[in-house]
Amino acid sequence: MKLSDFDFDLPNALIAQYPSEKRTDSRLLVAQDSFINATFSQLGEFLKPKDLLILNDTKVIPARLFGRKDSGGKVEILVERLINDFEALVMIKASRAPKIGSYIVLENDKQVKVLDKASGLYKLSFGSNSILTLLNEIGHVPLPPYIERIDGKEDLVRYQTVYAKNDGAVAAPTAGLHFDEPLLSNLNSYGVDHAFVTLHVGVGTFQPVKVEDIKDHQMHSEYFEVCQETVDKIVTTKANGGRIVAVGTTAVRTLESIALQGELSSAKGDTDIFIYPGFEFRLVDAMITNFHLPKSSLLMLVSAFIGIEKMFQIYQYAIEEKYRFFSYGDAMLLDKTL
Repeated sequence: MKLSDFDFDLPNALIAQYPSEKRTDSRLLVAQDSFINATFSQLGEFLKPKDLLILNDTKVIPARLFGRKDSGGKVEILVERLINDFEALVMIKASRAPKIGSYIVLENDKQVKVLDKASGLYKLSFGSNSILTLLNEIGHVPLPPYIERIDGKEDLVRYQTVYAKNDGAVAAPTAGLHFDEPLLSNLNSYGVDHAFVTLHVGVGTFQPVKVEDIKDHQMHSEYFEVCQETVDKIVTTKANGGRIVAVGTTAVRTLESIALQGELSSAKGDTDIFIYPGFEFRLVDAMITNFHLPKSSLLMLVSAFIGIEKMFQIYQYAIEEKYRFFSYGDAMLLDKTL
């Protein structure tokens, strides 16, 4: 398939710049035989007893740093992956690329050293400074590039799920942003259980596919973990006739990654799984997801799940009904049987 097959026109006014006032106030488009306009607070009306929600409990770190080079030139650093407590792989934006062995002075006057560069990422040493401690002191929320404003205090809370636990993401698993604790509790009372996986979302989630033949696209690698408790819940749900409802594309990619390993068991490691039309889903029965960028791997995943024709019907309807798009936008509920 061609990259141009996944393009569409989106009015800029529909790109959400701020979250809804309350998490569950977001709109929810339910795609069944017909389209149903709802709010996220009504999610329980469209799920079934015995369904199992799979939530990504990764925690977004304040991964954007500002500083200056020895020469005085301004530098913007985006932490992509933590190697250990004191080293990280990062993207650097500067008028001139920093030299290997040079130092960058951060806003708090602490220095980091440029150790190496490979595959477009720099390796930085933060010396004896704990990276997470430093990020929590002076780091900024790494809002995606289509949110055209500086981050604020509200984003520290709202660009994070209420169940975020494991530090490491530089982008939020945005479908989970719509949940609050009362909603999760209410769903449990309906007989809808939930379980957690971890996938540390990388900055590559915002990178467009650039090759015309999408089969030639190479996905970025991301770290994931699935515990045995989650595996046991999945097996029990399937045995009892329930559905596995993945909350977000990161949960989908995590589940389908472990499914490809054969017999289900706990797992951790890196995945670069690329899901596009023709992919055979083994675990996921339904999906909650936001509306994604044109020509993105996320849009291709949704197209693989419900078919490209149905995907475009949903997106055209969402545009006509003025749903809000991307990270702080609205959500849709999709069933694989569409």
